[in-house]
Amino acid sequence: MKFASRVRNVSPSATLAISARAKEIRATGEKVINFAAGEPDFDTPEFVKKKAIEAIQQGKTKYTPVSGIEELKKAIIRKLKEENNLNYTPSQILVCTGAKQGIYNFLQAVCEEGDEVIIPSPYWVSYPEIVNLCSAVPLIIPTEKVNGFKLTPSLLKSFISAHTKVLILNSPANPTGALYTFSELSKIAEIAVRHGIYILSDEVYEKITYEKKHISIASLSSEVYRLTVVVNGVSKSWAMTGWRIGYVAGDEQIISKMSVIQSHSTSCPNSIAQYAALAAFEEREFPSQMLIEFRKRRDYILKKLEEIGISYIKPEGGFYVFFRINSKEDSKSFALKLLNEERVAVVPGVAFGREGWIRLSFATSFEDIKEGMQRIERFVRRRG
Repeated sequence: MKFASRVRNVSPSATLAISARAKEIRATGEKVINFAAGEPDFDTPEFVKKKAIEAIQQGKTKYTPVSGIEELKKAIIRKLKEENNLNYTPSQILVCTGAKQGIYNFLQAVCEEGDEVIIPSPYWVSYPEIVNLCSAVPLIIPTEKVNGFKLTPSLLKSFISAHTKVLILNSPANPTGALYTFSELSKIAEIAVRHGIYILSDEVYEKITYEKKHISIASLSSEVYRLTVVVNGVSKSWAMTGWRIGYVAGDEQIISKMSVIQSHSTSCPNSIAQYAALAAFEEREFPSQMLIEFRKRRDYILKKLEEIGISYIKPEGGFYVFFRINSKEDSKSFALKLLNEERVAVVPGVAFGREGWIRLSFATSFEDIKEGMQRIERFVRRRG
């Protein structure tokens, strides 16, 4: 069978073998400690569920405008103004079926075949594959541990070419938890403005930060504001991953084209989930409550890793720890052996474009974290 080249260029998930093996083990009745989860383990708050139930009872189950209901767009605008110092109008907002669709719509709207999209590594697994699906070229920039795996101005400048169209910036970052400072963002913004490069600013973990506050690069100047498309959603901050509501804010003309793409693919986001998301924006305390527990978990894991003697990147945001494996084997082999021998599931660093590292998610109960870290310690010490 012949398939389109854009599909042939998309790689299968590097975690499939891990997931399949974990499923086999669970089927036997054995407990697997899941450090691989990419979603909060907290339940969606009750006030959000209540709003969804009310929407069903009130018959709000029909198609909505493609770009989202007006009430939700206005709530998003208020949030961006009050929390991020960003000013938008309703025509600059697109509500999507998850933040991932927002990323896809944007790259489809601006990328031609051969355009280069700069992606700092380690990166979220879907960035390069979405770029490939848009027939553009993912240009991977390998960042360094000494810089906290963050993109530096000198690195960025060295990769820019006449074909550069977009820079993807994820802060706080998955998988490292890296959070860019005002100074770091300012230098990146200056380069992007000078070269006329779009910035896709993925800010889905913005409410899960620890020592520092999140800053949106779009807020730094009017010039970078025009070039930046902000992508966010309710999945991580309000434990609403399955509700599939994300949003994008940016230049009106770009948002208009993205809306056209969405109208011919998924059409409007789920109507009930939009009303549920509206409740999340009206009640903003829940993320800070989750953060207290995430901080407790993070600090415990970092302490245990130090005791074991494992090198790691201290996450400034998100709910992942990225740690180094002290062995000659690749990260996928390490992860499979850890799963087979100790029943602990983690994600190999190769999935994020960085061999020799492992992503550990602390979006699981504190009890499981304690048990899981004991298993990891036993595994590492047994191997010497």
